[in-house]
Amino acid sequence: MKNLKLLFISLLIINLSCKNNSEKPKDLEAETTVTNEQFSDMSIFNLPSNWTTQDGEEIELKDLQGKVVAMVMIYTSCQAACPRLVADMRNIEKQIPSDKKDKVQFVFVSIDPEVDTPERLKEFAIENKMDSKEWLFLRGSEEDTREFAAVLAVSYKRISPIDFSHSNIISVFNKEGELVHQMEGLGVDSKETIQAIIDHAG
Repeated sequence: MKNLKLLFISLLIINLSCKNNSEKPKDLEAETTVTNEQFSDMSIFNLPSNWTTQDGEEIELKDLQGKVVAMVMIYTSCQAACPRLVADMRNIEKQIPSDKKDKVQFVFVSIDPEVDTPERLKEFAIENKMDSKEWLFLRGSEEDTREFAAVLAVSYKRISPIDFSHSNIISVFNKEGELVHQMEGLGVDSKETIQAIIDHAG
């Protein structure tokens, strides 16, 4: 866990350094500078990536501020690990006390944005009975997806036209977007993950 957090911090700093060299409209740059002052250097809310939800809404990661975020990277056509990751996330969600659930956002980030359009993500959410407000499915550009995966220490690569090999990591972020816990593996004991969510939900 300590090594993962150190890697996360290093990758986040590198990623932000690269992004900060890109040109942005002056209005957006000024707005981002002011907004980001409230985030620590370790917060994913500093990342300037853009995402589309299963409902077709455009958001940035900083729009998740104020909620504990439990996040995993999957792809909807996966027939091996991803269904188990979905089951693990559902199991975690079920064990969060009802008075804490409105303070938690469960997020799935697609590693296959070409296939996982907002329409497909919406279908997947409905198929898995995850179409209520606590579940959020995100699709980004190939570049933003790769960069975000690197920040989370999630590796993935295409091994066939329809399949990927990928890490199985569920990450928990506090309300300020700082990584506080990671759980790696499938079907592992999620007790620590659940407790991390509850502790930071306040």
